[in-house]
Amino acid sequence: MGAGASTGLAQEGEAAAHEAGLGDLPENCVAELMLRLDPPEICGLARISRTFRGAASGDFVWKTKLPRNYTYLLKKALSEKEGEVVLSPKKIYARLCRRNPFDGGTKEFWLEKHKGRLCMSISSKALLITGIDDRRYWNYIPTEESRFHSVAYLQQTWWFEVDGEIEFNFPPGTYSLYFRLHLGRASRRLGRRICSTEHVHGWNIKPARFQLWTSDGQHVLCHCNLDDPGCWIRYHAGDFVVENANAATKVKFSMKQIDCTHTKGGLCVDSVLICPKGLRQEKVSASIRV
Repeated sequence: MGAGASTGLAQEGEAAAHEAGLGDLPENCVAELMLRLDPPEICGLARISRTFRGAASGDFVWKTKLPRNYTYLLKKALSEKEGEVVLSPKKIYARLCRRNPFDGGTKEFWLEKHKGRLCMSISSKALLITGIDDRRYWNYIPTEESRFHSVAYLQQTWWFEVDGEIEFNFPPGTYSLYFRLHLGRASRRLGRRICSTEHVHGWNIKPARFQLWTSDGQHVLCHCNLDDPGCWIRYHAGDFVVENANAATKVKFSMKQIDCTHTKGGLCVDSVLICPKGLRQEKVSASIRV
């Protein structure tokens, strides 16, 4: 009889243990946990149970993941037709993580999905390039290796100067600005990537000068030699800090090599990237700051 009673208690304990699980946690407790997680982790937990799925859809969870000025970013991202639709905070986050073109498609921004920090890319067609209209020196060439499907290719010049600017309500934080460049002209032959370097010259004689300025008085200057033909490299022009998300920050930037004692050429100018400082990048150059 004692053995039978023990077996019964054991079965009841096993049944209770089987019935209690993560799905039995109150949804508000699960939501509090999700406030401390990154968006990909929240989406992963949503697969556990109905309770987790409900908590992962909570508006107050996703509002904490959005940038402070998300209404400005959303207005910038949506078309007139889309602007009539009311989106939940979760859908707003997903929408802002997509590539959002503006200024005629020459610029785009997005949120990196892990921390919801803003990134931006500016096409070469939105930059002021000295001599770009002279086809003896410059051409726009199509390529699948650019987000914008074309790059500015320099055959040869004495005076190299690329300028640009952006005025935007950046969320608060520290941002890094890069020029995405490539020595040599890449193409595909029989399904393989090849790179022509016949016009590459002059970049190892004197370094290029990178600068950036902001409307609140920040200024960075650095020099860097361009090297490693055949690779896309992001050359770090400098960092700037944004403190007020409700005010537009104007950022001006430039890349120059105007020593007319020698010509330089064989360079592809793809875009300018602005992203949170410390975000992992593809191959990035080292630079000398002055």
